[in-house]
Amino acid sequence: MADLDQLQALRIRIDDLDGQILQLISARAQCAQEVARVKMAALAEGETAVFYRPEREAQVLKRIMERNEGPLGNEDMARLFREIMSCCLALEEPLKAAYLGPEGTFSHAATIKHFGQAVVSKPMMAIDEVFREVAAGAVDFGVVPVENSTEGAVNHTLDSFLEHDLVICGEVELRIHHHLLVGENTKTEHITRIYSHAQSLAQCRKWLDAHYPNVERVAVSSNADAARRVKSEWNSAAIAGDMAASLYGLRPVFEKIEDRPDNSTRFLIIGNQDVPPIGDDKTSIIVSMRNKPGALHELLVPFHSNGIDLTRIETRPSRSGKWTYVFFIDFVGHHQDPAIKTVLDKIQQEAVALKVLGSYPKAVL
Repeated sequence: MADLDQLQALRIRIDDLDGQILQLISARAQCAQEVARVKMAALAEGETAVFYRPEREAQVLKRIMERNEGPLGNEDMARLFREIMSCCLALEEPLKAAYLGPEGTFSHAATIKHFGQAVVSKPMMAIDEVFREVAAGAVDFGVVPVENSTEGAVNHTLDSFLEHDLVICGEVELRIHHHLLVGENTKTEHITRIYSHAQSLAQCRKWLDAHYPNVERVAVSSNADAARRVKSEWNSAAIAGDMAASLYGLRPVFEKIEDRPDNSTRFLIIGNQDVPPIGDDKTSIIVSMRNKPGALHELLVPFHSNGIDLTRIETRPSRSGKWTYVFFIDFVGHHQDPAIKTVLDKIQQEAVALKVLGSYPKAVL
């Protein structure tokens, strides 16, 4: 009886806390509505008003994680606040974001992770279409994959930066878990074909060699497309993630079949607005150097001399001439930082061309 009394008291306490949380969220939403009214008034006066501030959201989430005392983990707590902020922002101005579709892709999952469920997401069939939607002003932002920890750079994204004048506003990292999925009519003992995106097939190569060495592997445009195909077939399976499984009503036969347990993909948020520094930033640039001995050394020396941490460097063929190349470089810091300005000025003196793609907060979640 004592245990029942204690349980009832705890339930009453939880109900009371839920009421307080509800009131506080409502109060926050009302503040968001007031913010929207102030910004709309500024627009009416011909002033500039920015509804989405990536640096502001990053600062809020970092502060939440720093102040969190548990028992919920930092990322769990930050995800809760991400959704609160997403819903409140939608009261100001619903964000529209394009991503590499169709629905259920990892790009779709990255879009939801970064912007929250309240974002108006728009699937596109190719990476360059995401860039074009943002450049045309049809959406506010785009979400594109840029590198995978197993398979390396996504060259279509890098090449699109050479063709479009857009700004990187943020990044999001997504742990990639692949599952072998089947439909309700699939005869698992007679699987003769496995669909997935080429990169996903590559990320699960060893597992497939060990478990389905004689089964045909068919590369398709996306994991979501693979899941869609499998839904209506009895002798095939798909490699895809949780979101695709849920959207297309598939069940996992095997879970987490990726060859590397730390398999992750990094996505970039592209838009048209510069992002102020928060003190924990990254910068991405494109550099074209003269084709001469020691060109790469000359490019890297200023970073070393000024103690700037390089996080990635990739090479792609230039569009301006045969056997010429451009370098994509990511490094720690904001382009407004004095040390970074010194480095960029030095590179500008030696480079054929230098373009700052953007400075943005490091991924928080």
